[in-house]
Amino acid sequence: MQNRFAHRDVALAALALIATTTASVAPTAATAGTKTPGKYVAGDFHNHTTCSDGSISMQKLVKKSTDKGDTPWGLDWFVQAGHGGNGNRNCTLVEDATLATPAYPYTAGQGPTTTWAASVGAAAIKGDGGGVGGNGNMWRWQSIQEYQYPLIEYLNASKNLPVFIGMESVVAGHEHTSMSVITGQIPLATETASLPASGPYSALGNATALAQWSYCFDRGDTDKSRGNTTGSNVGNNWNCAVAGSNSTADISWDATAQKLMPAGGTGTGDRGHLKTLEALKWMAQNHATGSYYVPAHLERAGPFYADGNQGFNIEHLRNFNNTAPMVAFGFESQPGHGASANRGEYQVNRNTFGSTKVDSVGGTTFGGTGVYAGIVGGVWDALLGEGRNFWYFASSDWHNRGSFGPDDRRSTQDFYPGEYARDYVMVRNGGNKLRPQTIVDGLRTGNSFVASGQLIDRLAFVACVSYPGIAARTNAAVEAIAVAAATNNTDIDTAGCATMGEKLAVRPGAEIVVTVVARDPAGTNYSPYTFPNPSLAQIGVSQPLNMPVLDHIDLIRGMVTGYRTPGAADYSGEWPRNTAWLRTDGTTADLSVVPAAAKNTSAAVIKTFSGNGAAAWTTVQSGVDNTAFVKMTYRIPAVSASQYVRLRGSNLPAAVPYETDASGNPMADLYTNANDTTKLRIPCTTVGTNVPATGTTYTGTAIDGCPTHLPVVSGQKMVAYDVAAWSDLWFYSNPIYIEVQGGTAVAGLK
Repeated sequence: MQNRFAHRDVALAALALIATTTASVAPTAATAGTKTPGKYVAGDFHNHTTCSDGSISMQKLVKKSTDKGDTPWGLDWFVQAGHGGNGNRNCTLVEDATLATPAYPYTAGQGPTTTWAASVGAAAIKGDGGGVGGNGNMWRWQSIQEYQYPLIEYLNASKNLPVFIGMESVVAGHEHTSMSVITGQIPLATETASLPASGPYSALGNATALAQWSYCFDRGDTDKSRGNTTGSNVGNNWNCAVAGSNSTADISWDATAQKLMPAGGTGTGDRGHLKTLEALKWMAQNHATGSYYVPAHLERAGPFYADGNQGFNIEHLRNFNNTAPMVAFGFESQPGHGASANRGEYQVNRNTFGSTKVDSVGGTTFGGTGVYAGIVGGVWDALLGEGRNFWYFASSDWHNRGSFGPDDRRSTQDFYPGEYARDYVMVRNGGNKLRPQTIVDGLRTGNSFVASGQLIDRLAFVACVSYPGIAARTNAAVEAIAVAAATNNTDIDTAGCATMGEKLAVRPGAEIVVTVVARDPAGTNYSPYTFPNPSLAQIGVSQPLNMPVLDHIDLIRGMVTGYRTPGAADYSGEWPRNTAWLRTDGTTADLSVVPAAAKNTSAAVIKTFSGNGAAAWTTVQSGVDNTAFVKMTYRIPAVSASQYVRLRGSNLPAAVPYETDASGNPMADLYTNANDTTKLRIPCTTVGTNVPATGTTYTGTAIDGCPTHLPVVSGQKMVAYDVAAWSDLWFYSNPIYIEVQGGTAVAGLK
């Protein structure tokens, strides 16, 4: 064991040095007066259909995710993604005639789970190891290039919706990443093209760049055909070498496949990480502004394992961001699978490293967020403390409803894209339509926030500089800027002010005026449950699950001390494993057990605002639509060092048993994870008159009592699954950086 870890430490130091020597130029933030107008628009970029391991067709998922009639949670933009590797199902087929279109008609007896081999007019499957005469699986590169992309372009044009294709890569050396290369997708010509009245659709654009990436760099793709017809050189003839890199000289290079194909066994993870860095170099060189790479549910598979393909330690995230900062600019620390037995599918003893059982990092989620971002002062704050452009995202990771059908409103597994978690991103499209490029540009800026359960749907987060006695800004002046932005669902373009994902450069001694304006939407959210929130019932609060109320907003600050040096002692570090972090009783250790590389102990909540008390927010009415907003302001006096501020908020106050601690921090979700019923602690006691039985399908929004699928302990229903998720809501903003002249430079932004 000791020898293997010593080998790992040496290897990771070498990998870190490689990563930093290939660093690209960091993106430049817009300055005041130069911003193209835009709006905050909600989307999702990680979800599944029968193209990989999902349960429904692409057509049905696009409809469920974007329709604002049948599904009122319809998103503004949508990226359909599925696992890399291969699959045997024809996901272009539809479930029934209601989803049929002239170009993709319904075929009786042929649904989206039909295999390629059994499909009418069976596909000619290309590449090695596939084919109707082989195992019937199609490589993802072919599926994307020839089937998924033409269908998504058709849906984009026919529905007039901003949808495009991405992928959840199976990552060499690690687990999964949400990514895309959008080059070639959804050309402008699709906006004016005539769609066929019948017969097949011929795409005007292509996803060849994404398909090539899948072939070249996805761990699940062991095809050696170079994207060609088996036994010939007819097709794509891809070469995966990266210009200026040592690809072809690497011991993992396969001359036939023209790509890196690392061997398994000892050192698998290290070799795989090298391949993933090559993938990022390729993206940065060839598609610098047309690609993104966001590790998904990154705590789930445990920490990094040098001899396997598992999780991500902080050094790997640093390596990614060093190598391609315009591509690898964030992570999904709020995972999908929010209604599963183990929230996010994070679990104690989930993984096996050799013969050792290893938890998901952190053991579970914390208020639905992984430990890397869910703990103030943890991994995310360590990255922000370097001044990196590294942003927080969430996704649905839709696959299925667990024990329910796809049209049921209840779930023991997943929520649909937009139904629960929503990524709100500033997209600067001016007067133009939403398009893939402006959406990816928006993701890259970090001007975004995430909310679960529709806790908030508008946010203006503004920091402005004020020099006492020279150019003093009043609280009222900054509040007016923020109120105007929030009520118009846009951001700010004011000299001396910054918002999420931006940097405010100031002189020493400046005061910083921070204003937050948010909207907790009136009425109901998208929960089907109308009975009182069981978590709040513990403290005597009666609040319907489908009518959550924002309880408080935390302003969090951390200091910026600059980029860590690859190979240095504070560059690499694994989050404590198993009970060294999450104890068996559900309590946790503190940051003292976390290595220096993976924490930022300067990060702390500096102000908590709520609807009452000493730090009460005030309510303002929108001058646009007369809806109510809450506003609050905090002044940071006489700054002398570079720093950042960020936000989080919840429907739960501090000291809710088994949900929040005395300071309002989220507690481990172990107490509502149904996988281990001995840990369940929150009873669900409401008996309703409309509680549909398990085994029936419920499509309404008025379940008024604890549902039948909740686990029962000693005769009592206990909070778990989707009820746990709807009970425990959070939002997170991305940070605003403040760079003090003469202090540490915020290197990630200009």
